[in-house]
Amino acid sequence: MTKFAIAGLQLELNAGDNVEAICHEIRVLKTRFPWVQMAIFGELGAFGPNPRLAQEMPGPAEAAFAAVARETGLWLIPGSLYETLNDAVYNTTPVINPRGEIVARYRKMFPFLPYEKGVAPGTEFVTFDIDGVGRFGVSICYDMHFPETTRAMACAGAEVILHPTLTNTIDRDAELAIARANAAMNQLYFVDINCAGRLGYGRSIIAGPGGEVIHQAGPGREIIPAELDFDYVRRVRERGWQGLGQQLKSFRDGALALEDYGSYKDSEFLKSLGALKTPGEEE
Repeated sequence: MTKFAIAGLQLELNAGDNVEAICHEIRVLKTRFPWVQMAIFGELGAFGPNPRLAQEMPGPAEAAFAAVARETGLWLIPGSLYETLNDAVYNTTPVINPRGEIVARYRKMFPFLPYEKGVAPGTEFVTFDIDGVGRFGVSICYDMHFPETTRAMACAGAEVILHPTLTNTIDRDAELAIARANAAMNQLYFVDINCAGRLGYGRSIIAGPGGEVIHQAGPGREIIPAELDFDYVRRVRERGWQGLGQQLKSFRDGALALEDYGSYKDSEFLKSLGALKTPGEEE
């Protein structure tokens, strides 16, 4: 059996420097649940949604997270933080292994425009392997509203999507449905971890490859350890969830070609929708 233990930490955080508080929570997690192998936090939990606090990577915040990953022997997805790179700011999630090495950095492809102003979109998907376990993909918050992001990683073999989120708006119910739909459509685990307190509304969710709810958190602080079963994902992909749909195979074998979205994106209808701007903003 191939199982892997992950813990989502839905923390009550304030805007400002939360790096040491997050590192403390990682140490407590390792003491309380020594069988956990990975920890994941909410989007922008390190400093809150303030691009003016962006850092270079490597940088001091990422170094602190790498040090605590090495200390505790955990894989670490420390939410995300704003990164400065080549005169641009990105919303970036580092992937850190138990040796404290940066395995990858994922830059959010769909900043929450028109609200997440001044943040550049990333252009590269990130998947990574854990030896003897399986393949993981990373996306951030608004990315999941674009099903192509999860589908692309599923087609690259991702069996779990790690998804830091920061939501403090009334559309959290819709996001819970989207998380479950992404899991079901792509036959994978979808691990969506939000912040709580002043930053976010909580209600993190872990959905399984049939879209089933493994756990849905309440609005406050919550530590969510869960054991993911990779053999289960593989069986669902082979036979269908409960012997039903085999979506990835149907996508592979379908007659409709979907490789190039260029002509769709240039349609007259999409042009007619007007500029991407905050409601009420002047042209």
